[in-house]
Amino acid sequence: MNKKHIVLSAAILAGLIPAANANPVSRRANITGGGGSGRCTIEVKVDHAAEVEVSGDIGFLTTIAGQPAEWRRFQCNMPLPSNPVDFRFVRINGRGDVRLVQDPRSTRGSAVVQITDPQGGRGGYTFDLQWRTREGGGFPMARVIRMCQDSVTDRLNQSGYQYVMFDGTAPSDNPGRHDRITGTASGQRRFSTTWFSFSCSVDFSSGRIHSVDIRRR
Repeated sequence: MNKKHIVLSAAILAGLIPAANANPVSRRANITGGGGSGRCTIEVKVDHAAEVEVSGDIGFLTTIAGQPAEWRRFQCNMPLPSNPVDFRFVRINGRGDVRLVQDPRSTRGSAVVQITDPQGGRGGYTFDLQWRTREGGGFPMARVIRMCQDSVTDRLNQSGYQYVMFDGTAPSDNPGRHDRITGTASGQRRFSTTWFSFSCSVDFSSGRIHSVDIRRR
């Protein structure tokens, strides 16, 4: 192979490496706590450049350049809603540049944070996403979500399912007086686990649960 072919092959390989790193790594938030205001704390390790996208209770970490970025923590007290109020991006630590490049208030609930790490090796970065859920107060979103989950748990317990666990619970994208909270849950019966999809019809202004629909997946 002559020198021209070697240079061409190296250039093709260099073009393929960033594309391979561009595959996002998803992670579901660990939802704990509650309160009237929402917050997600995110911690990642980045070598050169990466982006973090958060939508609902799902995060996507995309490596733009350098070694693959790594998730360290994704902790929220509620999912990021499609219509956050008083949204704030708060940088906590990190040796490089961290900035919000996509505001969820203009993208129906999708926030994107870009991280540029200037030094060699992976560096740790931590930041918060903070918001209120709705204009004019209303019932705290976290409490409504918990009330929906409690209603689902009671229904499944009555049907003989124990150890009910929730894997993703979030408000729907169509705010109104009678909105919906949807998600998935699992329950155990006779040493086997069954998965369900559920939907709660709720009034966010009062926190009242109108109805609960549960379907086996």
